[in-house]
Amino acid sequence: MTTVTQLREVRRWSMLGLGVFAQASSAVFIHGVAFLLPALTDRGLPLATAGLLVAMPTVGMVCTLIAWGYLVDRIGERKVLVGGPLLMLVAGCAAAVTTDDIALGALLFLGGIGAASTNGASGRVIVGWFPPHRRGLAMGIRQTAQPLGVGIGALAIPGVAATYGVPAAILVPAIMAGVAAVGCRIGIVDPPRPEASTADPALRVNPYRKDATLWRIHLVSVLLVVPQGTVWTFALLWLHRDIGWSLAAAGGLVTATQLLGALGRIGAGAWSDRVGSRMGPLRTVAIAAVLSMTALGSTAWTHWWWAAIPLLIAASVITVSDNGLAFTAVAEIAGPYWSGRGLGIQNTGQNLAMAALPPALGGLITASGFPAAFLLAASIAAAAVPLVPRDSD
Repeated sequence: MTTVTQLREVRRWSMLGLGVFAQASSAVFIHGVAFLLPALTDRGLPLATAGLLVAMPTVGMVCTLIAWGYLVDRIGERKVLVGGPLLMLVAGCAAAVTTDDIALGALLFLGGIGAASTNGASGRVIVGWFPPHRRGLAMGIRQTAQPLGVGIGALAIPGVAATYGVPAAILVPAIMAGVAAVGCRIGIVDPPRPEASTADPALRVNPYRKDATLWRIHLVSVLLVVPQGTVWTFALLWLHRDIGWSLAAAGGLVTATQLLGALGRIGAGAWSDRVGSRMGPLRTVAIAAVLSMTALGSTAWTHWWWAAIPLLIAASVITVSDNGLAFTAVAEIAGPYWSGRGLGIQNTGQNLAMAALPPALGGLITASGFPAAFLLAASIAAAAVPLVPRDSD
Protein backbone atom coordinates (compact mmCIF):
# COMPACT_ATOMS: atom_id res chain seq x y z
CA MET A 1 0.00 0.00 0.00
CA THR A 2 1.50 3.34 -1.04
CA THR A 3 1.79 6.31 1.30
CA VAL A 4 -0.91 8.18 -0.61
CA THR A 5 -3.26 5.20 -0.36
CA GLN A 6 -2.54 4.89 3.36
CA LEU A 7 -3.33 8.57 3.87
CA ARG A 8 -6.61 8.17 1.99
CA GLU A 9 -7.47 5.16 4.14
CA VAL A 10 -6.80 7.09 7.35
CA ARG A 11 -8.74 10.09 6.08
CA ARG A 12 -11.69 7.87 5.17
CA TRP A 13 -11.92 6.42 8.68
CA SER A 14 -11.40 9.81 10.32
CA MET A 15 -14.36 11.17 8.35
CA LEU A 16 -16.41 8.19 9.51
CA GLY A 17 -15.48 9.08 13.08
CA LEU A 18 -16.54 12.69 12.55
CA GLY A 19 -19.81 11.55 11.01
CA VAL A 20 -20.52 9.28 13.98
CA PHE A 21 -19.76 12.10 16.43
CA ALA A 22 -21.96 14.57 14.55
CA GLN A 23 -24.80 12.05 14.41
CA ALA A 24 -24.34 11.21 18.10
CA SER A 25 -24.57 14.90 19.02
CA SER A 26 -27.84 15.06 17.11
CA ALA A 27 -29.09 11.97 18.95
CA VAL A 28 -28.26 13.57 22.30
CA PHE A 29 -30.23 16.67 21.31
CA ILE A 30 -33.20 14.71 19.96
CA HIS A 31 -33.44 11.88 22.50
CA GLY A 32 -31.45 13.20 25.45
CA VAL A 33 -33.79 16.13 26.06
CA ALA A 34 -36.40 13.57 27.17
CA PHE A 35 -34.23 12.95 30.25
CA LEU A 36 -35.09 16.50 31.38
CA LEU A 37 -38.61 15.38 32.29
CA PRO A 38 -37.87 14.88 36.01
CA ALA A 39 -36.20 18.29 36.31
CA LEU A 40 -38.92 20.08 34.34
CA THR A 41 -41.72 18.58 36.41
CA ASP A 42 -39.83 19.26 39.64
CA ARG A 43 -39.82 22.96 38.82
CA GLY A 44 -43.61 22.93 38.55
CA LEU A 45 -44.42 22.19 34.92
CA PRO A 46 -47.36 19.82 34.35
CA LEU A 47 -46.24 16.50 32.88
CA ALA A 48 -48.22 17.13 29.67
CA THR A 49 -46.48 20.49 29.16
CA ALA A 50 -43.06 19.06 29.96
CA GLY A 51 -43.72 16.16 27.58
CA LEU A 52 -44.63 18.59 24.82
CA LEU A 53 -41.41 20.54 25.38
CA VAL A 54 -39.15 17.50 25.18
CA ALA A 55 -40.96 16.34 22.03
CA MET A 56 -40.17 19.55 20.15
CA PRO A 57 -36.70 18.48 18.90
CA THR A 58 -38.24 15.35 17.35
CA VAL A 59 -40.95 17.43 15.68
CA GLY A 60 -38.34 19.79 14.24
CA MET A 61 -36.30 16.88 12.94
CA VAL A 62 -39.18 15.05 11.26
CA CYS A 63 -40.40 18.22 9.56
CA THR A 64 -37.06 18.93 7.87
CA LEU A 65 -35.30 15.63 7.09
CA ILE A 66 -36.26 15.72 3.41
CA ALA A 67 -35.39 19.42 3.11
CA TRP A 68 -31.92 18.77 4.50
CA GLY A 69 -31.56 15.89 2.05
CA TYR A 70 -32.36 18.25 -0.79
CA LEU A 71 -29.66 20.63 0.47
CA VAL A 72 -27.12 17.82 0.63
CA ASP A 73 -27.87 16.98 -3.00
CA ARG A 74 -27.48 20.63 -4.00
CA ILE A 75 -24.62 22.05 -1.90
CA GLY A 76 -22.73 19.00 -0.62
CA GLU A 77 -22.17 17.15 2.63
CA ARG A 78 -19.55 19.33 4.31
CA LYS A 79 -21.59 22.53 4.39
CA VAL A 80 -24.58 20.69 5.80
CA LEU A 81 -22.49 18.91 8.44
CA VAL A 82 -21.15 22.29 9.56
CA GLY A 83 -24.34 24.35 9.24
CA GLY A 84 -26.71 21.92 10.97
CA PRO A 85 -24.62 21.44 14.13
CA LEU A 86 -24.00 25.21 14.27
CA LEU A 87 -27.76 25.69 14.29
CA MET A 88 -27.99 23.18 17.17
CA LEU A 89 -25.28 25.11 19.04
CA VAL A 90 -27.02 28.47 18.63
CA ALA A 91 -30.47 27.08 19.46
CA GLY A 92 -29.15 25.17 22.48
CA CYS A 93 -27.28 28.17 23.89
CA ALA A 94 -30.34 30.38 23.42
CA ALA A 95 -32.58 27.73 25.04
CA ALA A 96 -30.22 27.61 28.01
CA VAL A 97 -30.69 31.31 28.78
CA THR A 98 -34.40 31.73 28.09
CA THR A 99 -36.88 31.80 30.98
CA ASP A 100 -40.02 31.55 28.83
CA ASP A 101 -41.44 28.08 28.22
CA ILE A 102 -42.88 29.00 24.81
CA ALA A 103 -39.51 30.33 23.71
CA LEU A 104 -37.86 27.19 25.10
CA GLY A 105 -40.15 25.00 23.02
CA ALA A 106 -39.47 27.07 19.88
CA LEU A 107 -35.72 26.89 20.41
CA LEU A 108 -35.81 23.14 21.01
CA PHE A 109 -37.79 22.84 17.78
CA LEU A 110 -35.08 24.88 16.03
CA GLY A 111 -32.40 22.64 17.52
CA GLY A 112 -34.27 19.63 16.17
CA ILE A 113 -34.16 21.19 12.72
CA GLY A 114 -30.39 21.47 13.04
CA ALA A 115 -30.12 17.91 14.33
CA ALA A 116 -31.90 16.58 11.24
CA SER A 117 -29.00 17.72 9.07
CA THR A 118 -26.60 14.98 10.09
CA ASN A 119 -28.82 12.01 9.16
CA GLY A 120 -28.44 12.13 5.40
CA ALA A 121 -25.17 14.05 5.20
CA SER A 122 -23.15 11.67 7.36
CA GLY A 123 -24.55 8.71 5.45
CA ARG A 124 -23.63 10.32 2.13
CA VAL A 125 -20.04 10.88 3.27
CA ILE A 126 -19.71 7.17 4.04
CA VAL A 127 -21.27 5.99 0.79
CA GLY A 128 -19.14 8.46 -1.16
CA TRP A 129 -15.77 7.64 0.38
CA PHE A 130 -15.97 3.93 1.21
CA PRO A 131 -15.80 1.29 -1.53
CA PRO A 132 -18.77 -1.08 -1.85
CA HIS A 133 -16.97 -3.98 -0.16
CA ARG A 134 -16.50 -1.90 3.03
CA ARG A 135 -19.55 0.31 2.85
CA GLY A 136 -21.86 -1.94 4.85
CA LEU A 137 -19.39 -2.18 7.75
CA ALA A 138 -18.81 1.58 7.71
CA MET A 139 -22.54 2.31 7.66
CA GLY A 140 -23.09 -0.18 10.46
CA ILE A 141 -20.55 1.71 12.56
CA ARG A 142 -22.27 4.97 11.67
CA GLN A 143 -25.61 3.52 12.81
CA THR A 144 -24.18 3.05 16.32
CA ALA A 145 -24.35 6.84 16.73
CA GLN A 146 -27.99 6.72 17.85
CA PRO A 147 -27.57 4.29 20.78
CA LEU A 148 -24.33 6.07 21.71
CA GLY A 149 -26.18 9.39 21.76
CA VAL A 150 -29.02 7.97 23.84
CA GLY A 151 -26.48 6.49 26.24
CA ILE A 152 -24.60 9.78 26.58
CA GLY A 153 -27.86 11.61 27.17
CA ALA A 154 -28.98 9.10 29.81
CA LEU A 155 -25.67 9.33 31.65
CA ALA A 156 -25.07 13.09 31.45
CA ILE A 157 -28.30 15.06 31.20
CA PRO A 158 -30.24 13.95 34.32
CA GLY A 159 -27.17 14.36 36.54
CA VAL A 160 -26.25 17.75 35.13
CA ALA A 161 -29.85 18.93 35.41
CA ALA A 162 -30.10 17.76 39.03
CA THR A 163 -26.79 19.37 40.01
CA TYR A 164 -26.60 22.52 37.89
CA GLY A 165 -30.11 22.98 36.52
CA VAL A 166 -31.95 22.58 33.22
CA PRO A 167 -30.00 25.33 31.35
CA ALA A 168 -26.68 23.57 32.00
CA ALA A 169 -28.14 20.25 30.88
CA ILE A 170 -29.32 21.75 27.58
CA LEU A 171 -25.78 22.95 26.98
CA VAL A 172 -24.52 19.33 26.89
CA PRO A 173 -25.81 18.55 23.36
CA ALA A 174 -25.24 22.17 22.29
CA ILE A 175 -21.54 22.01 23.12
CA MET A 176 -21.23 18.60 21.50
CA ALA A 177 -22.80 20.07 18.36
CA GLY A 178 -20.34 22.95 18.40
CA VAL A 179 -17.41 20.54 18.60
CA ALA A 180 -18.94 18.51 15.75
CA ALA A 181 -19.28 21.63 13.59
CA VAL A 182 -15.61 22.55 14.09
CA GLY A 183 -14.46 18.98 13.49
CA CYS A 184 -16.51 18.63 10.29
CA ARG A 185 -15.31 22.03 9.06
CA ILE A 186 -11.72 20.82 9.41
CA GLY A 187 -11.98 17.14 8.58
CA ILE A 188 -14.85 16.50 6.16
CA VAL A 189 -14.24 16.55 2.42
CA ASP A 190 -17.17 16.20 0.05
CA PRO A 191 -17.01 12.84 -1.76
CA PRO A 192 -16.22 13.12 -5.45
CA ARG A 193 -19.15 13.01 -7.82
CA PRO A 194 -19.49 13.88 -11.50
CA GLU A 195 -19.95 17.53 -12.37
CA ALA A 196 -23.54 18.32 -13.19
CA SER A 197 -22.62 19.47 -16.66
CA THR A 198 -20.71 16.30 -17.56
CA ALA A 199 -22.54 13.67 -15.50
CA ASP A 200 -24.33 10.78 -17.12
CA PRO A 201 -27.92 12.02 -17.56
CA ALA A 202 -29.13 8.73 -16.08
CA LEU A 203 -27.61 9.73 -12.73
CA ARG A 204 -29.86 12.77 -12.56
CA VAL A 205 -33.08 10.93 -13.39
CA ASN A 206 -35.51 10.68 -10.48
CA PRO A 207 -34.92 7.09 -9.21
CA TYR A 208 -38.43 6.96 -7.75
CA ARG A 209 -39.88 7.07 -11.26
CA LYS A 210 -37.79 4.22 -12.66
CA ASP A 211 -39.26 1.43 -10.53
CA ALA A 212 -40.64 0.72 -7.08
CA THR A 213 -37.40 -0.52 -5.48
CA LEU A 214 -36.78 2.50 -3.28
CA TRP A 215 -40.43 2.76 -2.27
CA ARG A 216 -40.38 -0.91 -1.27
CA ILE A 217 -37.26 -0.42 0.87
CA HIS A 218 -38.86 2.59 2.56
CA LEU A 219 -42.01 0.60 3.29
CA VAL A 220 -40.04 -2.39 4.56
CA SER A 221 -38.14 -0.09 6.94
CA VAL A 222 -41.35 1.49 8.24
CA LEU A 223 -42.82 -1.96 8.93
CA LEU A 224 -39.63 -3.24 10.57
CA VAL A 225 -39.37 -0.19 12.84
CA VAL A 226 -42.53 -1.43 14.60
CA PRO A 227 -40.87 -4.37 16.42
CA GLN A 228 -37.82 -2.20 17.07
CA GLY A 229 -39.92 0.58 18.59
CA THR A 230 -42.04 -1.87 20.54
CA VAL A 231 -39.01 -3.35 22.27
CA TRP A 232 -37.31 0.01 22.79
CA THR A 233 -40.41 1.67 24.23
CA PHE A 234 -41.98 -1.04 26.37
CA ALA A 235 -39.23 -3.49 27.41
CA LEU A 236 -38.41 -1.66 30.64
CA LEU A 237 -42.06 -1.35 31.64
CA TRP A 238 -42.72 -5.02 30.82
CA LEU A 239 -39.76 -6.20 32.89
CA HIS A 240 -40.91 -4.05 35.80
CA ARG A 241 -44.66 -4.67 35.75
CA ASP A 242 -45.05 -8.23 34.49
CA ILE A 243 -41.86 -9.86 35.72
CA GLY A 244 -41.39 -7.76 38.84
CA TRP A 245 -37.86 -6.49 38.26
CA SER A 246 -36.76 -3.26 39.92
CA LEU A 247 -36.50 -0.23 37.67
CA ALA A 248 -32.73 -0.20 38.20
CA ALA A 249 -32.36 -3.83 37.12
CA ALA A 250 -34.70 -3.40 34.17
CA GLY A 251 -32.89 -0.23 33.11
CA GLY A 252 -29.56 -2.03 33.30
CA LEU A 253 -30.77 -4.80 31.00
CA VAL A 254 -32.26 -2.33 28.52
CA THR A 255 -28.98 -0.38 28.45
CA ALA A 256 -27.07 -3.60 27.81
CA THR A 257 -29.40 -4.48 24.91
CA GLN A 258 -28.69 -1.04 23.40
CA LEU A 259 -24.98 -1.78 23.40
CA LEU A 260 -25.54 -5.25 21.95
CA GLY A 261 -27.81 -3.71 19.32
CA ALA A 262 -25.01 -1.37 18.27
CA LEU A 263 -22.75 -4.38 17.75
CA GLY A 264 -25.55 -6.07 15.82
CA ARG A 265 -25.71 -3.16 13.37
CA ILE A 266 -21.97 -3.40 12.76
CA GLY A 267 -22.18 -7.16 12.27
CA ALA A 268 -25.05 -6.89 9.80
CA GLY A 269 -23.14 -4.33 7.77
CA ALA A 270 -20.00 -6.46 7.66
CA TRP A 271 -22.11 -9.46 6.66
CA SER A 272 -23.64 -7.55 3.74
CA ASP A 273 -20.14 -6.60 2.55
CA ARG A 274 -19.00 -10.20 2.70
CA VAL A 275 -21.91 -11.57 0.67
CA GLY A 276 -22.04 -8.56 -1.67
CA SER A 277 -25.73 -7.91 -1.05
CA ARG A 278 -27.85 -5.60 1.11
CA MET A 279 -31.22 -7.14 0.30
CA GLY A 280 -30.36 -10.75 1.13
CA PRO A 281 -29.26 -9.96 4.70
CA LEU A 282 -32.17 -7.52 5.05
CA ARG A 283 -34.65 -10.28 4.21
CA THR A 284 -32.97 -12.66 6.67
CA VAL A 285 -33.06 -10.02 9.43
CA ALA A 286 -36.76 -9.42 8.72
CA ILE A 287 -37.52 -13.14 9.06
CA ALA A 288 -35.47 -13.31 12.26
CA ALA A 289 -37.42 -10.33 13.63
CA VAL A 290 -40.70 -12.14 12.97
CA LEU A 291 -39.49 -15.32 14.69
CA SER A 292 -37.94 -13.59 17.70
CA MET A 293 -40.95 -11.33 18.34
CA THR A 294 -43.36 -14.24 17.93
CA ALA A 295 -41.36 -16.32 20.40
CA LEU A 296 -41.11 -13.38 22.80
CA GLY A 297 -44.86 -12.80 22.67
CA SER A 298 -45.63 -16.49 23.16
CA THR A 299 -43.30 -16.95 26.13
CA ALA A 300 -44.49 -13.70 27.70
CA TRP A 301 -48.07 -14.94 27.34
CA THR A 302 -47.29 -18.24 29.09
CA HIS A 303 -45.09 -16.53 31.73
CA TRP A 304 -42.06 -18.60 30.75
CA TRP A 305 -39.71 -15.90 32.02
CA TRP A 306 -36.65 -18.17 31.78
CA ALA A 307 -37.11 -18.11 27.99
CA ALA A 308 -38.76 -14.70 27.56
CA ILE A 309 -35.84 -12.68 28.94
CA PRO A 310 -33.18 -14.19 26.62
CA LEU A 311 -35.65 -13.75 23.76
CA LEU A 312 -36.05 -10.08 24.68
CA ILE A 313 -32.28 -9.66 24.42
CA ALA A 314 -32.21 -11.46 21.06
CA ALA A 315 -35.14 -9.44 19.70
CA SER A 316 -33.54 -6.20 20.86
CA VAL A 317 -30.45 -6.98 18.78
CA ILE A 318 -32.21 -8.43 15.74
CA THR A 319 -34.83 -5.70 15.34
CA VAL A 320 -32.27 -2.91 14.99
CA SER A 321 -29.93 -4.77 12.62
CA ASP A 322 -31.88 -3.84 9.48
CA ASN A 323 -31.35 -0.08 9.82
CA GLY A 324 -27.87 0.17 8.33
CA LEU A 325 -28.65 -2.32 5.55
CA ALA A 326 -31.65 -0.35 4.31
CA PHE A 327 -29.89 2.98 4.76
CA THR A 328 -26.90 1.84 2.70
CA ALA A 329 -29.12 0.37 -0.01
CA VAL A 330 -31.13 3.59 -0.37
CA ALA A 331 -27.97 5.68 -0.76
CA GLU A 332 -26.47 3.27 -3.30
CA ILE A 333 -29.62 2.94 -5.40
CA ALA A 334 -30.57 6.63 -5.34
CA GLY A 335 -27.14 7.70 -6.58
CA PRO A 336 -25.06 10.85 -5.99
CA TYR A 337 -27.75 13.35 -7.05
CA TRP A 338 -30.75 11.85 -5.23
CA SER A 339 -29.43 10.00 -2.18
CA GLY A 340 -29.80 13.02 0.12
CA ARG A 341 -33.52 13.16 -0.53
CA GLY A 342 -33.77 9.37 -0.48
CA LEU A 343 -32.19 9.18 2.96
CA GLY A 344 -34.45 12.01 4.12
CA ILE A 345 -37.54 10.09 3.03
CA GLN A 346 -36.15 6.95 4.67
CA ASN A 347 -35.67 8.66 8.03
CA THR A 348 -38.94 10.56 7.88
CA GLY A 349 -41.01 7.41 7.41
CA GLN A 350 -39.25 5.59 10.23
CA ASN A 351 -39.54 8.48 12.67
CA LEU A 352 -43.23 9.00 11.95
CA ALA A 353 -43.88 5.32 12.57
CA MET A 354 -41.81 5.42 15.76
CA ALA A 355 -43.76 8.44 17.01
CA ALA A 356 -47.11 6.70 16.45
CA LEU A 357 -46.15 3.54 18.36
CA PRO A 358 -46.35 4.61 22.03
CA PRO A 359 -49.98 5.82 21.99
CA ALA A 360 -51.18 3.06 19.64
CA LEU A 361 -49.53 0.16 21.45
CA GLY A 362 -50.14 1.75 24.83
CA GLY A 363 -53.86 1.33 24.27
CA LEU A 364 -53.42 -2.27 23.14
CA ILE A 365 -51.27 -3.11 26.18
CA THR A 366 -53.83 -1.56 28.51
CA ALA A 367 -56.58 -3.70 26.98
CA SER A 368 -54.75 -6.97 26.26
CA GLY A 369 -51.30 -6.91 27.85
CA PHE A 370 -47.70 -6.81 26.65
CA PRO A 371 -47.75 -10.19 24.85
CA ALA A 372 -50.43 -8.91 22.48
CA ALA A 373 -48.20 -5.98 21.54
CA PHE A 374 -45.23 -8.27 20.91
CA LEU A 375 -47.30 -10.56 18.69
CA LEU A 376 -48.80 -7.64 16.76
CA ALA A 377 -45.29 -6.32 16.10
CA ALA A 378 -44.32 -9.78 14.81
CA SER A 379 -47.26 -9.84 12.40
CA ILE A 380 -46.41 -6.38 11.05
CA ALA A 381 -42.79 -7.46 10.53
CA ALA A 382 -44.09 -10.53 8.67
CA ALA A 383 -45.73 -8.20 6.15
CA ALA A 384 -42.31 -6.74 5.39
CA VAL A 385 -40.66 -10.02 4.36
CA PRO A 386 -42.24 -10.42 0.88
CA LEU A 387 -41.73 -6.71 0.16
CA VAL A 388 -37.92 -6.84 0.40
CA PRO A 389 -36.67 -6.42 -3.18
CA ARG A 390 -34.52 -9.10 -4.75
CA ASP A 391 -31.03 -8.00 -5.77
CA SER A 392 -32.07 -8.44 -9.39
CA ASP A 393 -35.19 -6.25 -8.98
